[in-house]
Amino acid sequence: MSEVMGDRCMLEVESLPFWTGKIKIWPLTGGITNRNFGVQQADGQRFAVRLGQDLPHHGVMRFNEQAAARAAAKIGISPKIFYTAPGVMISRLLPGRTLTAHEIRNPDNLSRIVALLKRCHADIGAHLAGPLLAFWVFHVNRSYAAALASYRARIAHELPLLMEINTELERRVGRVDIVFGHNDLLAANVFDDGARLWLLDWDYAGFNSPLFDLANLSSNNGFSAYDDATLLGSYFGEPANEALWRVFHAFKCASLLREALWGAVSEHTSVLDFDYKNYTEEYLARLESALTREASPA
Repeated sequence: MSEVMGDRCMLEVESLPFWTGKIKIWPLTGGITNRNFGVQQADGQRFAVRLGQDLPHHGVMRFNEQAAARAAAKIGISPKIFYTAPGVMISRLLPGRTLTAHEIRNPDNLSRIVALLKRCHADIGAHLAGPLLAFWVFHVNRSYAAALASYRARIAHELPLLMEINTELERRVGRVDIVFGHNDLLAANVFDDGARLWLLDWDYAGFNSPLFDLANLSSNNGFSAYDDATLLGSYFGEPANEALWRVFHAFKCASLLREALWGAVSEHTSVLDFDYKNYTEEYLARLESALTREASPA
């Protein structure tokens, strides 16, 4: 974020009608879609402020994010929401830190993350109302490909093959159960306050297969076949059969493709200071590796 843009955002935060007195503001690091700030009031209360407009090219609509975040807070898996306005959300600022991919793979942490996901999938729907989005990764990938073709993006020549892969992966998935999922399980979106874990950042939340969240967690955090077996066994309470492995592997590859295309689109659309080209190439390499592996444990 440039210094001028940062100053402008801080002024926007300062002008919000939520505050009851003088405040101290500082930027929070880690966001690659939004601008995030910490705020402390004179009475010592600390809040996280999230600034971000709709991003139709990514399917991010803030009414949907805010509804998901409020529902997640109600079931105790995400921080309390105090204030929302178009493009603005104020929540409790948690003490602690985000996890690393290595920590996500730790069996003790993984069991706690599975518990969060099971609560999300089972309980969050009861606290949602009104129009909300779906997140079908294969549709997302097709939309990204169409945008990249219109941009004449540097990976445009790769799109026909990538869309053939996308179609085949969708065929392998077939029919699915539907829950309300998080759909963006990067390590940076899992937070440890020292006592428990939380899920953050509901930008891409929506109705989806629960297997996508599991595959997304795996694909974004470098899971091995053993880690995948542990993940599926923990979520379903029994070892995964071959049919489940095939669907999980297809979702995992589709998740990797989605991240690569997300990065490629962001190369053209984002003004944030982030190396989106490297992100794109990293996920394309991960996809190529995943496609060569068997859809079963080692």
